[in-house]
Amino acid sequence: MMADTKTKAAKSAFDVSIDGGITLFDTAEVYGSWILNGAVNSETLLGSFIKERKQKDSEVEVAVATKFAALPWRLGRQSVVKALKDSLSRLGLSTVELYQLHWPGIWGNEGYIDGIGDAVEQGLVKAVGVSNYDESRLRNAYKKLKERGIPLAANQVNYSLIYREPEENGVKAACDELGITLIAYSPMAQGVLTGKYTPENPPSGPRGKIYTPEFLTRLQPLLKRIQEIGQSYSKTNTQVILNWLLAQENVLPIPGAKNAQQAEEFAGALGWRLSSEEINELRSLAKDIIPLGFAQTIGK
Repeated sequence: MMADTKTKAAKSAFDVSIDGGITLFDTAEVYGSWILNGAVNSETLLGSFIKERKQKDSEVEVAVATKFAALPWRLGRQSVVKALKDSLSRLGLSTVELYQLHWPGIWGNEGYIDGIGDAVEQGLVKAVGVSNYDESRLRNAYKKLKERGIPLAANQVNYSLIYREPEENGVKAACDELGITLIAYSPMAQGVLTGKYTPENPPSGPRGKIYTPEFLTRLQPLLKRIQEIGQSYSKTNTQVILNWLLAQENVLPIPGAKNAQQAEEFAGALGWRLSSEEINELRSLAKDIIPLGFAQTIGK
């Protein structure tokens, strides 16, 4: 029953996102859980949502991005093409807009780059990208694909107002230089920037080791200013921090909506823009707020 409820909520989030002008959906072959009396992963669910929506509106445009898991036993370029074909089967699609290498492999990375290039040439995908790639790996992947006349479209990394490592490690600059879109996951720092946690109510589990009461106390002035700015635009904290990322240029944040209400809130980050002064002020306030162990723990 709980699984069915979650599936309905996810379907509502999907429909509300499209209605709000958000039509790119990011998934991966490793996302999913055992629900509905069987193995149903994120790709399978998304495929069913797309099919149902298209039955109601055949003209609707839905863009799908999915990912290849660089598992140690996957070797060679053919493993990438095979995995993509399996993903397409689960999605019920003949092609996807973006196929990404989910993380660098322990070995075999040259073959993986060859594989995503093959996928483009075989018409299985319209664009290719990587995820969690540092500047050196990013440049190497870009160069290897460019030799085949294939652009590297995206690098998906952890990036938010309080986690700006892509700015510091050269990834953001390299993306801007080479025309690679930076896709920002965890754009709300796992909910911490929304104000849902306080020093008196820190998150539980692994997040609680990163977002400690001491850290959350230091975060309060930034959260207070985010809220004040949001009120001036009639926007929520979430909408402000997503808009801040959009204002960085060449950045596409991908928040995860679990229900229609969240999807509607995310859509409210579009269609307006923080002022340059506000963008710089928030960056300045966030400058020294880095949780202990954050870089080593999140997104690795």
